[in-house]
Amino acid sequence: MWKLPPLILHPFADSGGPGKLVESSRATLMLQGLLPAGPHSHAELEQRVIEGRYCEIRMLFYVGKDLERWIEQCLEFAASEDELRRAELKYQSFSDFLVRCPPARVQAKLKQWGVADYSSIFGRALGMNAMFTEMPDRLVLSDQFIRNYYRYADSLFECRQSLAFFPRIGPANFDFDLYASGEYSRMLEREWAED
Repeated sequence: MWKLPPLILHPFADSGGPGKLVESSRATLMLQGLLPAGPHSHAELEQRVIEGRYCEIRMLFYVGKDLERWIEQCLEFAASEDELRRAELKYQSFSDFLVRCPPARVQAKLKQWGVADYSSIFGRALGMNAMFTEMPDRLVLSDQFIRNYYRYADSLFECRQSLAFFPRIGPANFDFDLYASGEYSRMLEREWAED
């Protein structure tokens, strides 16, 4: 059993984010005729959907930064261990492990945080980071891309996975812990205080 570095997820500040996501969801339901549109025009509702989707892209991008950092740490760890170095683990080995079959304890913690579909979120976050090194400004992205970003992100993740043959790994041989950044900081402070 190999213990990998912990995955630490950082919050990012976007004060209008949650509100935009709710407005976007409501606007989508209005456009589908499931809620009354009220005084809002079709164009206004479309704009709310776009703003909410852009907010989703931003969240995924920053989650992807944390996931990319973790994968790089895992690759460094694998390079430092003779047996793992001989196994020739790749970026795709760790991204596959993270997206498709993380340890049960990690899955349980994500569900406790309210993240039911972690596989889609992590895959899309990695897909976004396969394309962007910096978060693009809203006006750089077309409305068509923003409206359907999840299809592009899913495809980008799968494309990157297919770029190399890679050994698959799983929870039978690998383990890691998941922390929110604040939780991890508090844990380190406790450990340092004990020393």
